[in-house]
Amino acid sequence: MNKISVAIIVGSDSDLAVIASCAKLLDEFDVAYSVDIASAHRTPEHLRKIISDSSAAGAEVFIAAAGMAAALPGVVASETTLPVIGVPLESNPFMGTDAMLSMVQMPPGIPVATVAVGKAGAVNAALLAVQILAVKYPSLRSKLESYRSKMAETIKEKGKQLRELGISHYTTRQKP
Repeated sequence: MNKISVAIIVGSDSDLAVIASCAKLLDEFDVAYSVDIASAHRTPEHLRKIISDSSAAGAEVFIAAAGMAAALPGVVASETTLPVIGVPLESNPFMGTDAMLSMVQMPPGIPVATVAVGKAGAVNAALLAVQILAVKYPSLRSKLESYRSKMAETIKEKGKQLRELGISHYTTRQKP
């Protein structure tokens, strides 16, 4: 795929460290993406331009990451009919719970697919975007199947290493 398939938008440059894991996984799947910074509250016109420009560049899925009030994914979803995946980010004092609730409590008609808080969510956002694209691009479906097989093999290998160390299952010590 030569065109941008996934448009990633973060609310602040401080969010880039978390979203880097999302970008890394999209690179692994050879999915073209863009990354932009815009605030739903502070730069609404700039955000609309990013959404419009990303759509014109061929974006088929949006990933929006934000913390605190986390309006960004909802605003993106209100400006496009393309799928939007929200990544809630940790912030004090609620550790990302506030952001997550902002995303999952969207009103009927403007859905935002919401993943876990933080880095795990950023990784899952990339995988969910790839799954959405795989409906249209069979080569991505094959890459997903391979990715999952590799994950399973890694887990099996770790279990094998435990057995080689003489640890075959968890045990509890009985009190004397």
